[in-house]
Amino acid sequence: MPEFDATGLFDQDYLDLYGADLDARADAEADLLWRLLDLRPGMTVLDLACGHGRLSNRLARRGCRVTGLDITPVFLDRARAAAAGSGLQVDYVLGDMRELPWTGEFDRVVNWFSSFGYFADADNRRVLAEVRRVLRPGGRFALETMHLVWLLRDFRESVRRELPDGTVVLDEHRLDALAARSVGRRTVSRNGQDRVVSYFIRLFAYPELADWLRAAGFAQVAGFGPAGEPLTAESRRLIVVADSR
Repeated sequence: MPEFDATGLFDQDYLDLYGADLDARADAEADLLWRLLDLRPGMTVLDLACGHGRLSNRLARRGCRVTGLDITPVFLDRARAAAAGSGLQVDYVLGDMRELPWTGEFDRVVNWFSSFGYFADADNRRVLAEVRRVLRPGGRFALETMHLVWLLRDFRESVRRELPDGTVVLDEHRLDALAARSVGRRTVSRNGQDRVVSYFIRLFAYPELADWLRAAGFAQVAGFGPAGEPLTAESRRLIVVADSR
């Protein structure tokens, strides 16, 4: 197994790197989730790996009863502050997606922006089984991640970004064909010092992920592109929507 430094990867630098872009598209993504999950006010929703609460708070504003779970305290602190500032009631919980503290609690579960595939396959499958367990009968799950079919045609071995304070973030990637993983090394260069973080993510095409979901106990699985359109080889992102029995 490659190393995954979750504490080093998911920190304030992560928010500085992705936060503004994620916030800018969050309204459109909340609209998409509302449609794909057939959400209605009053439904109970678990935002699994909720990050800084950009989707949790928007779904709560529309009348859902939302719980957000994440393993990163700095993300949850920002999510709680944003909810409080908007007068929203969202239950933000520090926890591990492999061990969810509920059973049959939720009408809907959301896992968005490549927040699945951070473990060995046995634990990745365990996450899906946990999602199925916390859903009520007839519940629905939406998962959004990278699309392996597209990624193989546009794989970038390195991506360099510069933050407003002059910090340089360099991501270097390699494909592990035997494990279907992208294995990464992030170097954060600030004030003449480098901080190196190792990470990886499991990559999926639709058929394998659909098989995993059915094995976890989901009855029906559908695949979509990033805007909810039919999935094609040109779809940059993969969305799967699975219904529980």
